[in-house]
Parts: sequence; C-alpha cells; structure tokens
Amino acid sequence: MIIPYKDLEPDTLNSIIREFVLREGTEYGEADVPLSKKVADVKVQLANGSAFLVYSELHDTVNILPIDQFNQQENEQEAAQ
Repeated sequence: MIIPYKDLEPDTLNSIIREFVLREGTEYGEADVPLSKKVADVKVQLANGSAFLVYSELHDTVNILPIDQFNQQENEQEAAQ
C-alpha cells in the first residue's frame, strides 16, 4: 500500500528516510556525501514520483521503493493471485 508522504509529519518522514538511507548504504561513488544530502535526494524522488513510500501489511514495515521496483512487485503480486 502506498503511503502519501505528504500526509506524514515532517519529523516522521525524515526519520523514515534517514533509516532507509542508512539501511540501504546508498553508494555515491568516490565522494563522501553527507546524510542530509542523501535525505534531500530521496525527498526529491518522492516528490517527483520516481520513488514511493510503501507499507507492507505482511511484514508490518515501511519501505521506499524506486518506481521500477514498485511496479515489478505489483506485477508479481498480480501474477500470484
């Protein structure tokens, strides 16, 4: 289920994004990129629709998925039904 990121309190959204960035170990190449920049980059992706905030009822977790990964999971779920 997609969670509209705009419905979340700013502190909650920041916490989810920070946890995601730290968990994913986002790689930016040779340069050291500050956490604040990584968080800002994910916010842009959420705003422009290239990523979604997704709640999994099965796992009771929240994740951020790029649109292609989200579409792949949706297709797999439809095929399983």
